Amino acid sequence: MASTAVDVEGAHVSGSLKQTRGEKSAPGDTSSDNVSIRSSPGDHTHRTLKSRHIQLIGIGGTIGTALYVQIGRSLLQGGPASLFIAFSFWCTIILAVTLGMAEMVTYLPISSPFIRLAGRYVDEAFGFAAGWNFFIFEAAMVPFEITACNVIIHYWSDAVPAGGIIAITIVLYGLINVLAVKWYGEVEFWAALGKVLLIVGLLIFTFIVMLGGNPLGDRFGFRYWQDPGAFAAFYTSGNLGRFMGFLQCLIQASFTIAGPDYVSMAAGEAENPRRVMPRAFNAVFYRLTAFFVLGSLAVGILVPHTDEEMALAFSTGAPGAAASPYVVAMNRLRIRVLPDIVNAMVLTAAFSAGNSYVYCASRSLYGMALEGKAPALFLRCTAKGVPIYAVGLVLAIALLAFLQVSNDAAVVLQWFVSLVTASQLINFSVMCVTYLRFHAALKAQGVDRATLPYRAVLQPYAAWYGLAGTFIMTFVGGYTVFLPGRWNVPTFLFSYTMVALCPLLYLGWKVVKKTKILPPGEIDLQKNLDEIAEYERNYVPSPSTNLFHRFLDRVFG
Repeated sequence: MASTAVDVEGAHVSGSLKQTRGEKSAPGDTSSDNVSIRSSPGDHTHRTLKSRHIQLIGIGGTIGTALYVQIGRSLLQGGPASLFIAFSFWCTIILAVTLGMAEMVTYLPISSPFIRLAGRYVDEAFGFAAGWNFFIFEAAMVPFEITACNVIIHYWSDAVPAGGIIAITIVLYGLINVLAVKWYGEVEFWAALGKVLLIVGLLIFTFIVMLGGNPLGDRFGFRYWQDPGAFAAFYTSGNLGRFMGFLQCLIQASFTIAGPDYVSMAAGEAENPRRVMPRAFNAVFYRLTAFFVLGSLAVGILVPHTDEEMALAFSTGAPGAAASPYVVAMNRLRIRVLPDIVNAMVLTAAFSAGNSYVYCASRSLYGMALEGKAPALFLRCTAKGVPIYAVGLVLAIALLAFLQVSNDAAVVLQWFVSLVTASQLINFSVMCVTYLRFHAALKAQGVDRATLPYRAVLQPYAAWYGLAGTFIMTFVGGYTVFLPGRWNVPTFLFSYTMVALCPLLYLGWKVVKKTKILPPGEIDLQKNLDEIAEYERNYVPSPSTNLFHRFLDRVFG
């Protein structure tokens, strides 16, 4: 994707800039009107996130417990080769989605961009359905990660009640997200950096122990790819069983690997966005691809897909990182202390991911309120530019995590996974459709893509590829409930609720508001461009006075 980046220093956008002043201010807003920090008139968030913050928010929101623990379930079902192939293939789908998002968001870096652009470039009803789908997805992921935090802490002891852990986690999320966004960015930067260090450390660990650097002196290399084998059969035997095992790995990959959505959600609060956003999209995609592809390879090296300890851990809902392939490998190799360190780092990963979800869910709700698709109440911001009521609603939804007090935590986790997997795939499909309409509008209105701040390669073919992959997987995700003997009503409902709800949201808004699918020639490509241009004219870089922060800005800039 590096080859797709273009010089953004002197970039310009063709076409006259339309004045869109006069938007109604959010009630109770007391923030400064300095255009150097305000996102745009009517938008009361502040542009205070630097490149390093956005990059780590993108990584932090994507890397959660799935990469360290849940990936083991797919190894059991599909084997090491299926896992590696599925994760590598899905990264190409995410690249296709990222290319389109990078081009659109750099062109118009506003709050909740892909949600608002879906309404502007496709159909207002489409934007309404996309916005609420994304909000439900992000909001549901908050109790998912809180549940994961509780399970991880119980790896060490059951002394602390689940209710207490959940309450403490929600309070911490509230404190972090109600502070100024720059403090949220700082907290998320360090938490996400811990995730990066953990996965890098685990990859180094894998390389060392596979070459014999372990207490047993066992130089096992790729032994488990040969015995018990590179592919595992799922549900049935033979080639069909191995293909179904691959599908299980692909479903896990579609849930685990993301990135462009989290980067784009920070566009409205990014400092100097047309310079920062292309770099952030590039950096996040490359780093995540390296982590996910190499991570899927590593777990297949460390543990055979027939490992009884890992299978038992998943079947019994063992707490914390007990089911993690890395911890299982450490136990097999009689390595002490490291499992506790991994569990502690996985805890920070789960906490950080939940923190990112609170941010993204609240900003998506705020973005919808800006477009009139959510109550105006959610427009209210604090003096520091935090949409306070939007954050409050997300934290209220997080109370669903208390379900695990009376239900098995593993069951609750699976509910949330099933619900949000379809939502995430719908999000990606929405991004691809929106880009295709954006591309068609540029062509119909005679705008040369060479004049854009960022021009992605392989378009519009990449967007069609991404749309095909994400749309098909939206329906494949819950296919196992249709297999003989596997029908389960809760699993079916959680797998396909959003698939049914999104069309209903679309049709409902379309009927009530009498919206239409916009022809390419009528799509408004100029709205909000004058505000971005004004921000760029008034933007004055403010390098940190802290030497250490300046060093971090240079490394991640």
